[in-house]
Amino acid sequence: MLGGAGVLLGVAAAPAQAAEVSYATDCVPPPAAGLPTVKGITKVEVTAPATAKVGDEVEVVWKFTQAASKNPDLIDLPANSVQPSGTLKAAGAQAASIAMQGPRENPAIPKGGAMVLSDMKGKLKLTTAGEVTLTPDAYAINVFSTDTKCAPTETVKPAATIKVTAGEGTPPTGTPDPTETTSPPPSGEPTPTESETGGSDTGGTTGGGGETDFTGKEVKIPYACKTPIGDKNATSPVQINAKKDGGSYDLTVQFKGSVMDSPADIPADSVKPSMEVVLGGADKGTVHVEGPTNPEAIKSGDPMVISDMTGTYKPGADGESTLSPGVLTVKALGTTTTCTPEKSEVSLTLDTSAQPGGAAGGSGSAGGTGTSGSGDSGGGLADTGADDSGGLRALGFVAGTAILLGGAVFTFMPGRRASRRAP
Repeated sequence: MLGGAGVLLGVAAAPAQAAEVSYATDCVPPPAAGLPTVKGITKVEVTAPATAKVGDEVEVVWKFTQAASKNPDLIDLPANSVQPSGTLKAAGAQAASIAMQGPRENPAIPKGGAMVLSDMKGKLKLTTAGEVTLTPDAYAINVFSTDTKCAPTETVKPAATIKVTAGEGTPPTGTPDPTETTSPPPSGEPTPTESETGGSDTGGTTGGGGETDFTGKEVKIPYACKTPIGDKNATSPVQINAKKDGGSYDLTVQFKGSVMDSPADIPADSVKPSMEVVLGGADKGTVHVEGPTNPEAIKSGDPMVISDMTGTYKPGADGESTLSPGVLTVKALGTTTTCTPEKSEVSLTLDTSAQPGGAAGGSGSAGGTGTSGSGDSGGGLADTGADDSGGLRALGFVAGTAILLGGAVFTFMPGRRASRRAP
């Protein structure tokens, strides 16, 4: 019995002594990054059982000993922000494409540092007796929901071989299992959906009575965002609400959107949004609003939640004054992203009375918590956005961020939410 058990263990679990293989590789960044193709050398070790029998489902491991490129000198990558996936080719007695994927586990990678990729695993169901070779093929590096795709530019040598014997009662040949050949799991950006908005062309209005709370219209604003690696356009639904406080108004600006799960750990106090609300109609100028940074660290897989942006508007004119979303600025991880509306739309209209030191007639200034002109504070991380479900819940900082081995692109994720109008 012990002898038989030893034979079984030798057949089912003897690990292959995999040799390292290296091959020339081209890595193509996401189109939005605007960066050239990276040419480098990938080094891989593949581990699999040395022997098995027909009908077995074996696990194979792909270990990166060297990725094709280093992290460029653009941004530090936080821990647990990089996830590899790829395809391992089986050939010889059995042909198959094995989907491989590693966990999103990595140490913090500084600018210019070597890329550290986790080990990828996959499974292959053996269908035919003989020798099955395993050869690394294309792979993708996913950082913040965007893939950099890498592919061999030369013939790659097999990295491991499994000797497959016919199992008792198992036909040596037959139809491959439908799960045997699969594609790498999708890991790109979610597909944005259009926001449904309503209300009048002039946004929500006060109604002119004794009201104190005024709800603006949700409007879709097309933004042009400047980044250190190129420009990016995006559209996001925004709503401006107001609460009257004496002769002034406390403003709240919300990016309507759904909670997006964070694909990486985000440290506390790392994301801070602000905006210049544009005044029109009877009044002129802008009002600065801003939101606090995230008070707690956000773990990978947890919802992204960013608080509303607030500020105070002190009217400088009598009559109907309009409020429209203006320049958006997002500071994150030591960088600044500036997004300018390509087309403005009124979210809220107020019946205002001029106050001493109010906004009218200013050139890019407004009363309240701070002032600004165009708000264009320079390039930075990239463009930003939101999806569906209450309060300013998404600018999708990490979830919409495209990074090619360290180059960041922030992306709006438009959503769907019914708007509310003031009486």
